[in-house]
Amino acid sequence: MKIAVLGTGMVGETIASKLVSLGHEVKMGSRSANNEKAAAWVKKAGPKASQGTFAEASSFGEILFNCTSGSGSIEALEAAGRQNLRGKILVDIANPLEFTKGMPPTLFVSNNDSLGERIQRAFPELKVVKTLNTINASVMVEPGRLPGAHAVFVSGNDVEAKGQVKQILEGWFGWKEIIDLGDITTSRGTESYLLLWLRLWGALGTPEFNIHIVKKG
Repeated sequence: MKIAVLGTGMVGETIASKLVSLGHEVKMGSRSANNEKAAAWVKKAGPKASQGTFAEASSFGEILFNCTSGSGSIEALEAAGRQNLRGKILVDIANPLEFTKGMPPTLFVSNNDSLGERIQRAFPELKVVKTLNTINASVMVEPGRLPGAHAVFVSGNDVEAKGQVKQILEGWFGWKEIIDLGDITTSRGTESYLLLWLRLWGALGTPEFNIHIVKKG
């Protein structure tokens, strides 16, 4: 499959590298066609890896992964071009983190809205599925790094798109516990969880952790 990964940071590189290792063709998108981080990744990742602008990557990909910073996600998708987004699934991993006040960051949208919803409203031609935003990049693509059962969540309006993303999570990345929270408004919950996630990181001394949902039988 041809896949676009938008973003050149740790999350983008981790997702893109995993997808290439599975045999997919991956184009990493950024603001410029000659982005240095993207070029370094392409050199490491091999012949199935390529780079380009947000528009070039989005045109190339049959499915898109949004691994940009939350504050730049809308701008990146605008740069991608609506003609290159129409009808495609966007796996939205971004979080609305605000760093202007230092660490730990706050959220620039919460409570009655979410970044996932803003993206879906701004780009109704996309099928936005929010997932993987509650865990560290290394765990996203290799849940077996952690012992025992632990959960990943999906939110989105399009049932078929969520079904395809669930297949990716299970078949490509190895997730066993996938919880469908409902429509895209439920991404308010997973994005808000980042406030707790960041504090847990500080308390545990590592970002490699996750949660397991226990319910009464």
